[in-house]
Amino acid sequence: MSYNSQIYEGSVMHRRLAPRVHHFRYDVFWLLLDLDEIEKLAKELRWFSYNRFNLFSFHDRDHGDGSEVPVREQIRSKLAKSGIEAEKILLFCMPRTLGYAFNPLSIFFCYGADGKLIAIVHEVHNTSGERHSYVFPVEENARTLRQSCRKEFYVSPFLDMDLRYDFRIVGPDERIAVAITASDRSGPMLCAALAGERHALSDRALWRAFLRIPFVTLKVIGAIHWQALKLWRKNIAIRPRPASPGTELDKRRNVPDQDFGGAVDSRITNSCG
Repeated sequence: MSYNSQIYEGSVMHRRLAPRVHHFRYDVFWLLLDLDEIEKLAKELRWFSYNRFNLFSFHDRDHGDGSEVPVREQIRSKLAKSGIEAEKILLFCMPRTLGYAFNPLSIFFCYGADGKLIAIVHEVHNTSGERHSYVFPVEENARTLRQSCRKEFYVSPFLDMDLRYDFRIVGPDERIAVAITASDRSGPMLCAALAGERHALSDRALWRAFLRIPFVTLKVIGAIHWQALKLWRKNIAIRPRPASPGTELDKRRNVPDQDFGGAVDSRITNSCG
C-alpha cells in the first residue's frame, strides 16, 4: 500500500565547540506522518497504532499541549491565530516504541491548499516532560531554508539561555537534513544535525527498523544522560534553570537560502561546518 507518510533512516550528530570540544553521533530513524492519515495507518499497518499500545504508535498527548485533543487540530488552530491556514500537516518525529516516547525535536511541516510549504513548527522537548514550540512562517519556497530565533526554552543544564538558534532545513523529500547551530555573543558553540533517507512506510519497513534499532526512543533518552555525564566529567559548568516560558506558539522569521548545499543530505558531519 502507498501512503503519504514515510519512514526515514539516518543519524543524529552533536558537535560542541566551546568551552570544551565534545562530539557524538548515533543511528536513529523517524516517521514522517501525514496527520490526516493516522487513522488509516493504524487500521492497515500491523505494527502501528493510534493512541494505543503497539510495537510503534502515535499518541496525541506526546505532542502539542499534552492533551488528548488531536494534535492536527491543535496545530491548525494555533497557526490560524497567527493568520496561517494549514491544509496539510506532516509531522517528523520518532514514534512511541513499545509504549515509550521521547523526541528532543519534532518538526511540523505545514502546507497550504496549493500544496506549498507555508510554515514550520519546531517543537522542542526536554527531559522534564516540558515542550515549547517555535513557529516560522515560510514566505518563499526554496530547497533549503534558513530560520533564526532567540532561545526561549530550557533544554540542557550545560547551555545558557542567552543563545541564538539558526536552523537550516533541506527536505523532506527523498532525504531530510536539519542542522541547528546555537551561538552566544562570541559565536557558535554547539551544532546539532540530523539526516535521513526516505523509505516507503510498511509493516516490513517498521519491523526492519525495529530490528536495526530495537528501542529507538529509549536509546535517545539513554544517550542524552550518558553524554551529560561525559560533559560533567569535562568540567562543563551547570547553568541555573529558569522558569518555563510555557508552550505558546510564537511567529518567527525564515530566510530562503540556496547555499546550504546537498552535502548535508549524505554526510551529516558536513552540516555543521
